[in-house]
Amino acid sequence: MCSLSLSLTTKTKFLLVAEERRSTKRSENMAPAKDQTAAYPSAARISDSDCYPAYSASLKCLELYNTDKSKCQEQFDMYKECKKKEREARLERNRSRSLFS
Repeated sequence: MCSLSLSLTTKTKFLLVAEERRSTKRSENMAPAKDQTAAYPSAARISDSDCYPAYSASLKCLELYNTDKSKCQEQFDMYKECKKKEREARLERNRSRSLFS
């Protein structure tokens, strides 16, 4: 049981470090565009999401409490609510762009 907990913690740390490196590399390679905004925000990367802080908070909580999900319910609920709002905004944006409306 201890090795499972350790391997999940190690994997979580690895994923957070890898994601941080990717986002740092992207920000270094991209020139800031003040007037240009993305037509459609990327859903491909979690780090591009407005919910990324809630996502990483839930992972950190799991790491802190050795994968005891019951102690991290508040973080899970915040992430779930954020994703729900993000989805609703995306659906509304798509509705406004639809050719059939």
